[in-house]
Amino acid sequence: MPPIALASMVSPDLSTPDAVRNTIQKTIAMNHRGSNAYKQKKGSDIDTMRAKKLQGLCLVCCIAVLLIPHQTVLCFSRELQGETPERVGMSSEKLEDAYRVVEKAVKNREIPGAVALVAREGKIVGLREYGYAMVTPEVWPMREDTIFDLASLTKPIATATSIMILLEKGEIRLDDRVTLFIPEFGKRGKEDVTLRHLLTHTSGLPSGKPLFEEYSTYKDIVLEVCNIPLENAPGTKYVYSDLGYIILGEIVRRVGGKSLDKFAMENIFQPLGMEDTMFNPPEKLRPECAATEYCKWRKRIVVGEVHDENAYAMGGVSGHAGLFSTAKDLAIFGQMMLNRGEYNGARVLNPSTVESMTKNQISDIGGDEGLGWFTKSKEFSSGGDLISENSYGHTGFTGTSIWIDPDEELIIILLTNRVHPTRENKEHIRLRPLFANAVVGAIMGSSEKDN
Repeated sequence: MPPIALASMVSPDLSTPDAVRNTIQKTIAMNHRGSNAYKQKKGSDIDTMRAKKLQGLCLVCCIAVLLIPHQTVLCFSRELQGETPERVGMSSEKLEDAYRVVEKAVKNREIPGAVALVAREGKIVGLREYGYAMVTPEVWPMREDTIFDLASLTKPIATATSIMILLEKGEIRLDDRVTLFIPEFGKRGKEDVTLRHLLTHTSGLPSGKPLFEEYSTYKDIVLEVCNIPLENAPGTKYVYSDLGYIILGEIVRRVGGKSLDKFAMENIFQPLGMEDTMFNPPEKLRPECAATEYCKWRKRIVVGEVHDENAYAMGGVSGHAGLFSTAKDLAIFGQMMLNRGEYNGARVLNPSTVESMTKNQISDIGGDEGLGWFTKSKEFSSGGDLISENSYGHTGFTGTSIWIDPDEELIIILLTNRVHPTRENKEHIRLRPLFANAVVGAIMGSSEKDN
């Protein structure tokens, strides 16, 4: 039997994915040379020698799995790159069906414009822009890097993720009462509301109120939410609530010691390299943003500033709305979630945290909510009919959405400016699942790398 070469066996460098890859490549080369020498010496059969080389490679891989830290083994993640659909087990022809769904919606003036992104197995297989970022008072074409007001995508991406980072730091528990951090919240039946209740929209708070009509500062709006009575006992009914996430944003500020925008930037967006993700885009970036609604209150078309009136009154930073981003940046975040908390060497969340966030937490009361994320509903899902049961996602009032399917390693992002110039347009509600169905329909099986 030929000797099995283990590259740098005395002290192999297995500290990083690149180091492991280099070690494996060295081993293949050494085994190749050793096998050739052995073959010449013994006259061994070529097929036998190939089998021996594969044995050496398998042994190195096994050692790598045993020695590399657990988080590294989970996913040798890389920066998202473009790839052809066929290389990741998708059909280019069928994927075009998905893009035609969006193109048709723009041509029929159901939405002014859109950016659609599909990624699978860590590769972007399509990034397309359609229509216009603004149609009035000027006409701006949509670009693939257009910055969108994400509206309620703020909840899972900025707020819930920040809360879970604080949890991992040992600062909070999901079942801590809100009053532990915001004593003034404990009024009018809210004494037993927990962080878990707020994250899962089961606190009993109403869905929302036009607080901007009476209050114009962050502090005043937070205090007013603290004064609002519950409509239901905590934990008994699902009612999607912006108000609960306003309170979560304030908890991030009080416990984390920084406002939500700064905390999320330092702990999420900067580590992940999400360069076009922020609250309150600077004036110079407004031409790069998709316009939203003509606001009767502000008396102008809103562009580059948060559409949500309560968030605007709070200075543009709130736990329920205010985040801006691009499709590519959202794909980075989505890949981090698929990688169980890590992307391109930066770990944001622990794998068990990601699992908790994306698992239905309220099935006992008939709900479909994780910790900040929607899980797939049996009745209606904006992620469509074909996406897997383990999928999770979220939508935003301005026309934004993201769905992540861990079973298929799939990310589906559809960003539209459907509220431009008026929120009366509701066509996006059907568009989202139509697009998602066609994307999942393009999956043909395992990728080429597995064949």
